[in-house]
Amino acid sequence: MEHTDAAQVAALVGALGAVLVLIPRGRLLPLAGFALLGLATAGIGRSLVGDDDLRLLFTEPAGIGLVGVGVVAAILVAVPLSRYPPVVPVVLLCVAPFRIPVRVGAEDAFLLLPLYLVVAAAVLALGHRIIRGEHPAAPPFLLALPLAALVTFSATSFLWTWDERAGGIALAFFVFPFVAGFATVARSPVEYWLPRALLVALVALGSVFAAIGIWQAHTRTLFFARDVEVANAYTTFFRVTSLFKDPSLYGRYLVIPIAVLLVAILIRRGRTVDWVVASVFVAFLFWGLFYSYSQSSFVALFAVTFCVALVGSGLRMRVVLIACALVVAVAAGAVAAAAVGGRSAKDVTSGRSRLVTVTLDAFKERPTAGVGVGGQPRASSELTGKGSPSRNASHTTPLTVLAELGVIGFGLYAWTLGAAGWALVLVTRRARTLGVGLSAVLLALFVHALLYAGFFEDPLMWGVLGVAAAVLAAVRASRNEDVAA
Repeated sequence: MEHTDAAQVAALVGALGAVLVLIPRGRLLPLAGFALLGLATAGIGRSLVGDDDLRLLFTEPAGIGLVGVGVVAAILVAVPLSRYPPVVPVVLLCVAPFRIPVRVGAEDAFLLLPLYLVVAAAVLALGHRIIRGEHPAAPPFLLALPLAALVTFSATSFLWTWDERAGGIALAFFVFPFVAGFATVARSPVEYWLPRALLVALVALGSVFAAIGIWQAHTRTLFFARDVEVANAYTTFFRVTSLFKDPSLYGRYLVIPIAVLLVAILIRRGRTVDWVVASVFVAFLFWGLFYSYSQSSFVALFAVTFCVALVGSGLRMRVVLIACALVVAVAAGAVAAAAVGGRSAKDVTSGRSRLVTVTLDAFKERPTAGVGVGGQPRASSELTGKGSPSRNASHTTPLTVLAELGVIGFGLYAWTLGAAGWALVLVTRRARTLGVGLSAVLLALFVHALLYAGFFEDPLMWGVLGVAAAVLAAVRASRNEDVAA
């Protein structure tokens, strides 16, 4: 990684930018914060890409044309977003899953280029609205304070990270753009049609991914997943990835629309034709999910289904559900105990127990402030002396946070989760179906991240918090207007 010192300065600039877009209640400081986030992303990106490739981007005709097309496209997208700001969350959702294969420096990467484009356009649109004299409501302190603290500490930990490149990727391609996206969604007006629009967008995206996955299962064709293709050659089943690189990521984007459809069926309880149509989509999405053979996705689906059914049921049914869950848990424990026999924990857990151990080793090395953002895989690899960093990634978000940010960062992580939970409770009191739907999505992401990681690296998590913040900000603004009247 080139210009490490400059990248460290850029990380601190990004930390300040995150604070400015989240905390201040005025108009000018948030705009300055967006500018600082952009500068920080560019500064770290320069270090990641390298001077030679960056020089080609701004000197060669193809590179200049690509940059020009990106700038023009951002401006063109910003025009309708400025005129109709309530559509910002829906547009961001529609592009959130799509990763484009590109080459960053000497490495191949799958970047969320469509999402970055729309985030930039949303920031431009918000800036235009503010310059015209609008006063968009800022994110409520309930969510803004823990997010600002967590992001600031994560960015600051770049100063002592064990892996500058991985830390730079985490900040420049995930944390800083997603903070900007959260801030724009949180400042978007909330219309009555937003929940239905988000539901339709999620189900439409999931249906496309499921259709491609089902086609792949029957044609034995994969895209962007050479590792999975090799693994399939040694198994009796064929895992698919749809438009993703990993089956578990594909599974995540099917579990989430299933979750919101279950909310529509069990919580909203609309007309018979509505839940029949919803049930058909659930069956189709599950058909596509089956071919992912993703254990983490099925665990997340089970957890969400159980919780949604629990919320949508009466007292007697809740007792039955809890009793059934206990019976299943005991039975599963008995079956697991019988299957273990004399096998090692590493063998039984498919290597996950080892990943827990090496992650805890990294935590013990620096328990207070951690090994720095993105540093856990390399720290675990160097401390154990076994395997490459990629083979030592924890795949469990809480453990990753504990190792990379230490006890301090884990406390901020717990604060953020608690604030998110309470915010969703408040949203549910205001709009039950929307609140339960957002809660179901966040629960699916959280459970999935316990086995696959990628919690803060998933734009949907930030989108859930952004919509919750927008709803709470709208409620606060409405109360202020009533008081003034």
